[in-house]
Amino acid sequence: MKKINSVFAKDGLLADVIPGFLPRDAQTQMANAVNEAIAKKQQLVVEAGTGTGKTFAYLVPALMNEGKTIISTGTKNLQEQLFHRDLPIVKKALGSYKQTALLKGRSNYLCKHRLSYHSGSNTLLDAETLHEFSQVRRWASTTKSGDIGELKSIPENAKVLPFVTSNVDNCLGKECPDYDECYLVKARGEALEADVIVVNHHLFFADLALKDTGFGELIPDADTIIFDEAHQIGDIASEYFGQQFSTRLLHDSARDIYGLFRTTLKDIEQADKAAKKLASIATDLRSYFPEKSQKGKLKEMLWDDNVVQALDRLSDTLKTLVNILKVHIGRDKELDNIYERLVQAKTNLKDVTDISTQGVSLWYETTPKQVVLHLTPLSIADKFNGIVTQPKRTWVFTSATLMVDNGFAHFTEHMGLGQAQTLALDSPFDYYNQAMLCVPHYLPEPSNFAMKDTLIRISMELIAAAKGRCFLLFTSHAMLREVAAALAERIDNELLVQGTTTKQALLDSYIENKESVLLATGAFWEGVDVRGDDLLCVLIDKLPFASPDDPLLQAKVEDAQKRGKNSFMHVQIPQAVITLKQGAGRLIRDETDKGVLVICDSRLVTKDYGKIFLASLPPMRRTRDIRKATQFLTSLVEPIA
Repeated sequence: MKKINSVFAKDGLLADVIPGFLPRDAQTQMANAVNEAIAKKQQLVVEAGTGTGKTFAYLVPALMNEGKTIISTGTKNLQEQLFHRDLPIVKKALGSYKQTALLKGRSNYLCKHRLSYHSGSNTLLDAETLHEFSQVRRWASTTKSGDIGELKSIPENAKVLPFVTSNVDNCLGKECPDYDECYLVKARGEALEADVIVVNHHLFFADLALKDTGFGELIPDADTIIFDEAHQIGDIASEYFGQQFSTRLLHDSARDIYGLFRTTLKDIEQADKAAKKLASIATDLRSYFPEKSQKGKLKEMLWDDNVVQALDRLSDTLKTLVNILKVHIGRDKELDNIYERLVQAKTNLKDVTDISTQGVSLWYETTPKQVVLHLTPLSIADKFNGIVTQPKRTWVFTSATLMVDNGFAHFTEHMGLGQAQTLALDSPFDYYNQAMLCVPHYLPEPSNFAMKDTLIRISMELIAAAKGRCFLLFTSHAMLREVAAALAERIDNELLVQGTTTKQALLDSYIENKESVLLATGAFWEGVDVRGDDLLCVLIDKLPFASPDDPLLQAKVEDAQKRGKNSFMHVQIPQAVITLKQGAGRLIRDETDKGVLVICDSRLVTKDYGKIFLASLPPMRRTRDIRKATQFLTSLVEPIA
């Protein structure tokens, strides 16, 4: 403890490398708790309020103790920030020589084999993809890491990426002719040698799923595992502990078989015909699902004879194709790989359409061209508990938003962490003087048609008072679009609307234009850090309850009811509380920030459960008078002008 305290002291090691460093009791408390958890190989759950400095609080003990540490973050952006900015600072402060490594999922690395393979298939690519392909080829001749994130000249969702990266289905592994030069293999090799490895949640749980099915292990074993932004891991773990079947895999496989038929295996015409038939049936299947991109209960779709018949034909044709390919096993590594992924697809299709399976949700999601069928377990507690207890090692879970109704039970029960130590640390910010929470008087019910006009009016008042500098956060894309369209006709401020460009481009434009207004939904409720005078007001349109149409939510509600629990209080309230805390957390990001949080939902004060939401929010000054909120905003703007 003395060693930890000395690092975080006013004249300590961190102060030597960080200008203006000030000790924070909560940060030192958390560092000591993490240090103790590492020493005793315990499970530790920490809610650390915004401004605690939780990153340094777990990095310092991780670097000071022996053994290998895996740190998992919520997003790739946070992963890179942690690795490139925070870790070097702490290493410098401690004089640590521990090796560190950044490891991403396989689809983030250039696949030399697929780049070479598709270089001879230009007739299969459209003009846009060909242009992107040429840019990838130029970059490929100079890159050392193969990290696609280096390539800034193509968009994040570029059409070329599936052609130049691999996934778990099409990777040839050690059978690949380019295995020795594989960027992913090199990155994993560095991770095996490193003392601290930085990953993201999706990669971590993808690796657990692979290990569980016996295919191997990407992330090496570790003595300590730390999850930052741990509030996200329940849903991610559920996804990877389940199964899915995608029509996209069938289309991709048909395309790959055709490529082999045209080039190296000209005698597999029968396989090519069966693959084309399979792709055609997959297209038919998609046409029987709702046209719009949405989620729904798969059981309801299985009442449709067209869907059932299409699934039967799909299963029969998939079985036929697998049998045809089986004859050619050993002739070509690409073909062997296609065979293996289709065998797995056959199993998955059977599992995700078996309505007799207990304790799971069977649901679908559609994109414009594809349909994905999912099997998701309703509880992961037992499975995850088995993972965190064997072998015995240290597990740390931290976030600014883990508690609901002043307790950790929602998180620990869901994750099977009944033996975990818990620690709640308040933010060091002076919320009462820095911020105001306003729930305006005379709000219509959230479902009332008058709500839209009310949101527009309140938004205009707030934007005028703050001279822009507002985030307007919505729970639905429909309300976002309607309010954005109305404001565009009534105010002169630049409106930056989610969906018009990338998230980062919107944030860059918002920072650059001091009078702009950002309108967004889920993607901007967390992981966005805008400090100082750039953000003075956050409006949230209503309490962020999950859509009642969400099939996974419906299944959890039904399961809670079967177990005699109040599903609204046990499932829906906790999810909404965590999301609201994330959205509210965008406002105050450091000690000098000031601003107003406006939540346009009267249920906060008219419903008993509103007290749970209010108790979970920071202790801001509160008002029902929108005029007081605008006056406070005006007082913040005037000295700046």
